[in-house]
Amino acid sequence: MSYVNPPDLVRKMVDAGEAKTFLSARDTLIRAFMAAALLTLGAAFAVTVTVQTGEPLLGALLFPAGFCLVYLMGYDLLTGVFTLVPLALLDKRRGVTPRAMLRNWGLVFVGNLGGALTVAVMMAVIFTYGFSTPPDAVGQQLGTIGEGRTVGYAEHGAAGMLTLFIRGVMCNWMVSTGIVAAMMSTSVPGKVIGMWLPIMMFFYMGFEHSIVNMFLFPSGLMLGGDFSVMDYIVWNEIPTIVGNLIGGITFVGLTLYATHGRTGRGSRRG
Repeated sequence: MSYVNPPDLVRKMVDAGEAKTFLSARDTLIRAFMAAALLTLGAAFAVTVTVQTGEPLLGALLFPAGFCLVYLMGYDLLTGVFTLVPLALLDKRRGVTPRAMLRNWGLVFVGNLGGALTVAVMMAVIFTYGFSTPPDAVGQQLGTIGEGRTVGYAEHGAAGMLTLFIRGVMCNWMVSTGIVAAMMSTSVPGKVIGMWLPIMMFFYMGFEHSIVNMFLFPSGLMLGGDFSVMDYIVWNEIPTIVGNLIGGITFVGLTLYATHGRTGRGSRRG
């Protein structure tokens, strides 16, 4: 059968977190760069579809294509390592230390940022014919997204910050569910179906994904969005990263590990 039962699934999650911890800096950076590039191309595709058809649901339905490619190719997003790597630490795998975990997170962050910014620049060139014309309709929409999800939150003060944080938590609850769901199957169709549904849900409901935002907001700034780099950092990226961390490890990693890892079969100790 292609289905992986929960105790075996948790063992696979811990094994994956352990392997990512010991991956070389070069390989981690390359995998993270490509992960963000593919994911953000999917985001650009989804926004294009939404603008050209006027149907946000259609854009959300197609967005997971990029995400599925990321994980079928074995690349890494910060949202994923937030969930998987801490499990190897909790399971006391040999050599997995807090320092090693933070090293992995830092390298993945840098690689993701590089990949997202590269796609942001490339798409901005496309939307403006090399910055020689005003942005087209899709480019204008990217600028609008950036404004609404930075200064739009700031207008509500503490309530806006809370909303942003909760959207970050909910995002990685869904995204990490997709990552784990892919591990529940040994077939490509099963993996794709497992990933597709929760990723579509997060995108359509406007939850905040730190890596997607590394593309959306720099793109918005280059395409005339009325907000600043500091608006983006304070009123989106930092709270989103914190929310993504808490959402992934709390609602996905720890719940599965606590109920199927420590109490289930086959939890391997280093």
